[in-house]
Amino acid sequence: MNPADLPRTVVRAVRCAVEDGELAAGAAVPERVVVERTRPGGVGEYATPVAFQVAKSAGCAPGEVARVLARRLGAEPGIESVEITGAGFLNFALLPLSAPLVVRDAVVRDVIIRDARGGAAFLPTAVVEAHAGLGPRERVVRESVLRLLRSQGGDVSVPGPEVVAPVAKRDGDVVARFGEDAARWAMLAVPARETPEFSDLLLLQGEGSEFFRVRYAHARSRALLRNAEQLGFGPAVGDVSDAPELLRLLADHPLVLEAAAHHRAPERLTRHLVELADALLDFQYRVLPQGDEKPLAAHRARLALAEAAGTVLAGGLALLGMDAPTRL
Repeated sequence: MNPADLPRTVVRAVRCAVEDGELAAGAAVPERVVVERTRPGGVGEYATPVAFQVAKSAGCAPGEVARVLARRLGAEPGIESVEITGAGFLNFALLPLSAPLVVRDAVVRDVIIRDARGGAAFLPTAVVEAHAGLGPRERVVRESVLRLLRSQGGDVSVPGPEVVAPVAKRDGDVVARFGEDAARWAMLAVPARETPEFSDLLLLQGEGSEFFRVRYAHARSRALLRNAEQLGFGPAVGDVSDAPELLRLLADHPLVLEAAAHHRAPERLTRHLVELADALLDFQYRVLPQGDEKPLAAHRARLALAEAAGTVLAGGLALLGMDAPTRL
């Protein structure tokens, strides 16, 4: 099972449990649920609090709802195990996916992200004008949250967190000092309630800057496509068994967007983009043929994976209101 399919699978399990009488007929079936990567030290790979959403309308404790859903979800193809932790959190471990399937899904998802760049990433003039009177940090955070909500088809009537800490007075005009995109990155890299930190690392064109690594990884993905074209080959779906971390991060991307929108937390997306960029930068050296080596199916498959990762980076930056340069 692809991790992106988990939310729909959980919703279906709730619906079927209600229809089959395992949960009360009046139990509310959520339209969507949030599934997130389990935190370090947690159980399984993914977790969801769906039992808490359903429990009140079902007239029973979250633990009872979780036990009903765990039995159903444990029988789903692609789910290796389901465990219940705490008062009713469901935790999943998935069976390994074949690499070609993940790459194919990632490439398809790229089309969705390109659409998000032209749709969800675009804010209507009325919205921009309404935010014009806000402080720079509050405007950046609220507009990024609005883009995330629009990308998920969510409710945009409450487009941001209740509290947004402003830029500290000691930092002065951070846009003039660091540039618009770098300043925006720093504003979004920490939770809205926390005061953002600005340092000269934002100006660093090197691996010490997370902001640079994300944009550089995107530029490298596009450079690999140009270099491959010069060598006479292009991307094609295939087996990429030597990039498990990059594949995992691509498969998790839809869940990250969903969670970032649900929690009104752009910093979740910035963290994911950094992880994805680092995995791509580690992987890039295996994409193109070396020396007299001829392009093989493996090179085409690796190129497809690098292209998918680069496009996801570009889409993520666009949702945060930043450009993704093709050359750095």
